[in-house]
Amino acid sequence: MIRVGLVDDQELVRTGLAMVIDAQDDMRVVGQAADGAAALDLVAATGCDVVLMDVRMPGIDGVEATARILQRHPDKPRIIVLTTYDLDDYAFAALKAGASGFLLKDAAAQDVLSAIRAVQAGDAVLAPSTTKRLLARVTRDLPAPSTEPDPLRLLTEREREVLLHIAKGAKNAEIAAALYLSEATIKSHVRRLLSKLGLRDRVQAVVLAYESGLVRRDG
Repeated sequence: MIRVGLVDDQELVRTGLAMVIDAQDDMRVVGQAADGAAALDLVAATGCDVVLMDVRMPGIDGVEATARILQRHPDKPRIIVLTTYDLDDYAFAALKAGASGFLLKDAAAQDVLSAIRAVQAGDAVLAPSTTKRLLARVTRDLPAPSTEPDPLRLLTEREREVLLHIAKGAKNAEIAAALYLSEATIKSHVRRLLSKLGLRDRVQAVVLAYESGLVRRDG
């Protein structure tokens, strides 16, 4: 059972999400909060696995709440940030703070449910309309590639190939097609490379790919 926390300053939004989530056999809502400060208490009290986090809220907004939650609880929850606007600066900031997902509020209910399951399984979820622009934005201000030993040296050649595709915004099915492998095999490679590199999810993998110089900023 996936334990979900809802954080949004609009009660109607929380109620709608709760109805959809509680109708599923594999997840349930364990708490709700109307702002970032209450979100910190919610996570501490419930130990929820996934949080759906609005980014624009009064007081402590979703960006700051995401950063504080993940500082206090680095292993969980996984946080999916929700925004009304495509290319929302708040959403980008939340992803850089450690959120594992980014969805628009007009996403279909099934997409939200799929996102919850995906981040619980260790994947990252990005709104399809903004994936490639998001990757460019997230990595725009990264420092130049380090001269330290290659952080990707633990990876096999195939795992490096998979990481390169992830960094360019490809989904597992797309990577499988490009490398002529099954999607299940790609999922295994993704799990192994995240484990070897000590990363939470694909967002962190993208950042590391740019930091290490595996992907050029202009490419």
